Amino acid sequence: MPVSPGTYSGPVSTDRNAPADRHDSARIAGLPQGGCLVLAATPIGNLGDASDRLKAALSIADVVAAEDTRRTRRLASGLGIEITGRLVAHHEHNEESSSQQLLDEVRSGSMVVVVSDAGMPTVSDPGYRVAAAAAAQDLPVTSLPGPSAVLTALAVSGLPSDRFAFEGFLPRKPGARSAHLAELAGEKRTMVFYEAPHRIAAMIEAMAEAFGPERPAAIARELTKVYEEVLRGSLGELHERIREDGLRGEIVVVVQGAPAAEPEEAADLAGLVEQEVARGTRLKDAAGQIAAAHGVSRRDLYEAVLAARS
Repeated sequence: MPVSPGTYSGPVSTDRNAPADRHDSARIAGLPQGGCLVLAATPIGNLGDASDRLKAALSIADVVAAEDTRRTRRLASGLGIEITGRLVAHHEHNEESSSQQLLDEVRSGSMVVVVSDAGMPTVSDPGYRVAAAAAAQDLPVTSLPGPSAVLTALAVSGLPSDRFAFEGFLPRKPGARSAHLAELAGEKRTMVFYEAPHRIAAMIEAMAEAFGPERPAAIARELTKVYEEVLRGSLGELHERIREDGLRGEIVVVVQGAPAAEPEEAADLAGLVEQEVARGTRLKDAAGQIAAAHGVSRRDLYEAVLAARS
């Protein structure tokens, strides 16, 4: 019975002297068989979340580019597999210089798998530069989807998930952090942030000041791990809960977007129309301009101005 790509669960050869086996493993697992850059998601806490395709890719890749080679070796050991290709470092400090080396490998026909310490490369992790360079050079790029702290936190937060924005880490300095949050105060989409444990209380306090203490939010920590916890409430309530003892572990903060503004009434805009009329604009034209700018009926606004004059 043929096995379809994506449902691979069989053994993967780790013998680099057996190219036919490696070729078959790649085909069965739905992995590229020629030169390609592969962005592979790794578990964010629970090893059981590792996909069979990730295991296959790590086993048969010609090159594995890792944010931390030691952690990637431990990951492979925990998954019961062996990395038989070259394991090289690819992190924020060498990403610019190593990217072209990795793409030279792809161009020569090698499968290059990029992994971060946890989650999907490029999402607040190394990988963006090499992926962008590969796309610019028209080299094959694909991904092995999997665990994501951003999406996991959003899903369990209980907050609107139809539209959201990922903001990563906020600036560390209080002034820069407050300025950035002020820019986000009117953002209507749900926002997702990362934060370090020792800064989480100050972050939530700054958010309460910028967004208002009543804004709904959730703090998710240690997602998929034994001590996973999700705190939900308003920003003010959450700050009260954590300001004394803080939190430990990997933390994701989810904040509901700004509430929609109350719809304006035509009668409330009559004064703006009169200001335009005073500048020499005809009443109908002024009513049309103001109505279009504020999303109200031109006819209702025109009649509201006439009613205010009577």
